[in-house]
Amino acid sequence: MSLVFEIRRREDLSESTFLLEVAHPMLARAARAGQFVIVMSHARGERIPLTIADYDRAAGTITLVVQAVGKTTREMQRDCTTGRCLHAVVGPMGAPSVLRNGSAIVCVGGGLGVAPIFPHLRAYKEAGRTVIAILGFRTRALAFWQERFAAVCDDLIVCTDDGSAGRCGLVTEALADVLTARAIDEVVAIGPPRMMAACAETTRPFGVHTTVSLNPIMVDGTGMCGGCRVRVGQTMRFACVDGPDFDGHQVDFAELIARLARFAPEERRALEHWSSECRLLEASSTSSTLGSGS
Repeated sequence: MSLVFEIRRREDLSESTFLLEVAHPMLARAARAGQFVIVMSHARGERIPLTIADYDRAAGTITLVVQAVGKTTREMQRDCTTGRCLHAVVGPMGAPSVLRNGSAIVCVGGGLGVAPIFPHLRAYKEAGRTVIAILGFRTRALAFWQERFAAVCDDLIVCTDDGSAGRCGLVTEALADVLTARAIDEVVAIGPPRMMAACAETTRPFGVHTTVSLNPIMVDGTGMCGGCRVRVGQTMRFACVDGPDFDGHQVDFAELIARLARFAPEERRALEHWSSECRLLEASSTSSTLGSGS
């Protein structure tokens, strides 16, 4: 029996960020906060890991939030519309997040990490914790889900780089203010590696346990390719099977960031080649249309 991964709903959250609600009843029943899926948009497409931003067990759907930054994600932004189907959705993968004991939790999301922080917030709220959310965006135009977050947390702090929404400044500045003002038992941070590293350094002087969720390059999601390896303390771990959650104070972010940068030239060439092909196809289509009307 072949599975059909229909896109039930598509929502554009900003110029570069879009939401896909995908039918997958078995995965929706099994998914937990912190897990991810590996997706192929078409048969010859790249396998990319995407964190599960939400799941609806009753509806049998999972929610993925995608930021169009490279060749594959821009291709998905163009082609993945309501009613179409993804070629493959594998998961849930990775270890579910562990809800630690404590009364007050801060969840920090930056950029694309804003979406996958939502299941953590909801899980902690359902467990009876006091939950504070700090969300960071470059500008108001990129902000999304604020009402949704407000419904599952006790305090919502929105930060923008330009001050166009919420408070002006970095999420780490807001985090430092919260840690100074009250006793916090744990911080969960999801976002770009540099942001998570900065959050870990912000919490270190306060002695607050800090969990980060890593989303490095991975191919198979089983630990075989080794692309997602990361040094945690004195041990080499694999984000796809040992994570994606790790102790932020133990992660070697410098090594992780350096490894991610190694593939930047290939990623840039792939995007340039794809963009060139798209322009050629558009030009050919325009030429054909003009010729048929002459």
